[in-house]
Amino acid sequence: MRIRRVVTGHSEGRSVFVSDEEVEPVTTALNPGVEFHRLWGADETPTFPDQGALPAPVTYFPPLGGYRFGFFTLPPGEMKLPEDLDLSAAVQELEQVLPGMLSHLEPADPGMHTTDTIDFEVVVSGRVILELDDGAEKVIGPGETVVQNGTRHRWRNPGPDPVVIAVFMVGARRSPGA
Repeated sequence: MRIRRVVTGHSEGRSVFVSDEEVEPVTTALNPGVEFHRLWGADETPTFPDQGALPAPVTYFPPLGGYRFGFFTLPPGEMKLPEDLDLSAAVQELEQVLPGMLSHLEPADPGMHTTDTIDFEVVVSGRVILELDDGAEKVIGPGETVVQNGTRHRWRNPGPDPVVIAVFMVGARRSPGA
């Protein structure tokens, strides 16, 4: 999917267009067919006026007070790793291009993950299954939304076409023992 990012900022007290560019997706060997478009994010609250420069978020998921905006695309069917995959190299690649993601994934239960974020998600195209830790499922379609409150979950694409989801994540605080 082609994703265009137009960014505004401030110059001499006026609003200006800072950039207009296509953002290439991030792909990894550990997530065959999945695309992540990292569009914007920071680890702290922004201050205006600003120049509209792209902040440099460190990790894929935001820390407390941080935020992220992007898209992710899920291919149809079950994700299967290539038989000739160099697992060590694939893990290194994932940590390099999507820092911190691996620490949230559950190798014993593929796709299942939990983050200390509140996620606002909109399905742009396709139909996706959202599964929670107790096996409860909902099918979410185009134009439908999910507010994910730090819950353990996974996404699955049962359809014949890729699913595109827009996501805005905000770092949140998890109560001790929760």
